[in-house]
Parts: sequence; structure tokens; C-alpha cells
Amino acid sequence: MLLDTILGWFSIDMGIDLGTCNTLVCVCNEGIVLNEPSVVAVRKGTNEVLNNGTAVGLVAREMLGKTPGSITAIRPLKDGVISDFEITEAMLGYFIRKVHGRGGLFKPRVVIAVPSGITAVERRAVIDSAERAGARKVYLVDEPMAAGLGAGLPITEPTASMIVDIGGGTTEVAIMSLGDISTCESIRIGGDDMDEAIINHLKRTYNLLIGEPRAEQVKIQLGSASPLEKELTMEIAGRDTISGLPRKIVITSEEIREALREPIAGIIETVTKTLERAEPELAADLIDNGVTICGGGSLLRGMDTVLANATGLKVKQAEEPLTCVARGTSIYLENLEMWKATMDNNGYGWD
Repeated sequence: MLLDTILGWFSIDMGIDLGTCNTLVCVCNEGIVLNEPSVVAVRKGTNEVLNNGTAVGLVAREMLGKTPGSITAIRPLKDGVISDFEITEAMLGYFIRKVHGRGGLFKPRVVIAVPSGITAVERRAVIDSAERAGARKVYLVDEPMAAGLGAGLPITEPTASMIVDIGGGTTEVAIMSLGDISTCESIRIGGDDMDEAIINHLKRTYNLLIGEPRAEQVKIQLGSASPLEKELTMEIAGRDTISGLPRKIVITSEEIREALREPIAGIIETVTKTLERAEPELAADLIDNGVTICGGGSLLRGMDTVLANATGLKVKQAEEPLTCVARGTSIYLENLEMWKATMDNNGYGWD
């Protein structure tokens, strides 16, 4: 224990929000020090990362959908879990070196936020990848707990705190009290499914094919969960599926809202299901405490409105919704001695 504390003085311990779309790294007393896309560019047919192992994150995202035949840009996490171990390890190693390279003689201790719905095997895979990527010790924390801490909710008090974290690959809904999760649902629907819904809509309605980056652009510019005061339009270019030639069309916010209806309905259903399973006393607390939403999906216009209408509760967006989970992992790091027992006993981390 003493040795661990001493080693901690000479290493840069970090909290990592290992997301399907973006990976954020937080260091105690420094805040977010890295925020890059979870993308790796490799030579096709091999797992060799380009540019001597540095074609990761921002560099690799620029290549998404635009790579020549010999290069593939891979997102190694799907629905919040590792779909490609070797590539995830390379990506984690690059991020850890990038942050730790600024100082620190010993390997760092790392707290990683993972979706609450993943299996023991998937948890083990995250730990193994992080250890091989250069971590001295790895602790896992459930994403809703990290998000609640990062959003400043009183999760250690005897009152209900409810968080809805809408990420790229998963949506995590949890009611927490006394430093633990009371009720929680994890669904593999998130921002990626919204992008997919937009791609399918344009393909079906206009025979126009667009890539993921452009679909995300449409979601940000036009996407909404409830009617807008002033409906919007935008031009979008892609490839005509019939002629095979490039083409440009004009689309409206109404049709994009209709396209997004299914993933949004899935998120609403998960929130109501969690509330139905809540303890009566905790459910009563939520009348006053309300619901906090965070994650990239919470930025969709009107998301708070549709959730408030569906639940009858006050719904507010967390401050800095994109960084809640990463900031929560950093708080865990700062109070590791206090939290470590719960993390280990619940199988969230292994010594």
C-alpha cells in the first residue's frame, strides 16, 4: 500500500472515458488533457498502425471513409465494448504514452469507465488491453457512476440521483444513492444509431448514399427530438445509388426528426423502464431531484423536452455534458482509497 502511494508520486495516474466515438483522458488537478476520436488507421489485411503507430485519433478520423484500398480506418469499439482487441490495445497504448510521456517514471494507475451492461468477459478484456498498453494497475468504474460524479450529483448521499448518459454506442440510465447504483439499464443505442437512421432515410427516400461523418453533420445541424420553433433546411451531397454519380439535395429538420424517431423511442423506453423498477422512496426523491442528462446524444435539440414529457420529471442537461464521464473518473482517482474497496468488491477492478 505504501509502495503504491510512493509509486503514485512518480507516475501520472489517469482516468479514461473509453468511448465508442471519442476517448477522453483526465489527469488529477489538470482536468481533460486529451480528447480524440476512437479511430485507428491500419494497413489493410494487417493490424499494423500507420505512421509508426501514431495514426490514431484525430489523424485517423480525417481518413474515415476516404482511405485508399491499402488503408483501413477502424473504430475498435462497437456499442461501448471492444470489438477489436489488438487495435484497442494499440490505441490505448498511444493515448497513455501521449499523456504519460510528459513525465512520470513509473507506469500509471488507470481508472476506466465502462458501460454498466457489459459482461465479466468484456470487463476482463478492457483490463487486459489497458495492462498490455502500459498501465500499472487498472480499475473499472461503471459509466453512470462516473457520469454522476462528473455532473456533480450527490451520489454518495441518501437521496436518489438519476443520470441518463447518451453516448455514441450505448445509453446508460441509472438511479444512484449512497455511493452505489440502485437501478440501472444499459441499452446499445446511441449517437451512432442516430447517424445510421439518417443514412438509411436518405438512401431509402432519395437514393442518396452518404458516409458516417456527413450523417453526423446532418444530425448536429438539423437533428431534433421535438418540433422546432423554426424548422431548418440544409444541402447535403453524396453518391446517387442509381446513376453512381455525385448529387446534392436539400433536406429538412422535420424529415430528419422523423428518421430519428426510432432510436429516440428506444432511449425513452429505457428511461421509463428504469423508473418503473425504482424503489418507491427513491422514485419519490426524483420528483424534487429530477433527471440529469449528459453525453453527446443529450445535445440533440429537444431531447430534454421529450424525456420530461415521457416521465413527468424535471430534466436538465449537465454542465459540459461531453466530459462528465472523464471528469468522474478523475474524481475516482483523487479518492481512490475511499472508492477502491467498492470497485474491487463489485468486480469493477482487480488488484
